[in-house]
Amino acid sequence: MSLVVYLILIALQGLIVGALARLALPGRDPMSVPMTIGIGIAGSFIGGVIVYVVSDGAAYGGFFVAFFATVLIVYLIRRSRGGGLTAPDAASAERRRRRRY
Repeated sequence: MSLVVYLILIALQGLIVGALARLALPGRDPMSVPMTIGIGIAGSFIGGVIVYVVSDGAAYGGFFVAFFATVLIVYLIRRSRGGGLTAPDAASAERRRRRRY
């Protein structure tokens, strides 16, 4: 398999895992498609390393671990912006707080 096809497949997997992770957390995320792909690739890498270490080289359930690792990354990005689980950033959290009163 050529390197170009391999890189396209990795980007496609990153897009799918990143998009699913963003859909798993409620609320709008102000992330671009390249950022979603990057987060998906990072989560897939982290999940792959975790599965490799835990299963002693086997690759069972790697997609699910990659998905949960990517969800964790998206959540941490939200927290770094001042948001929470349902509010992606500090501004939306403030708007939500104002609507209640």
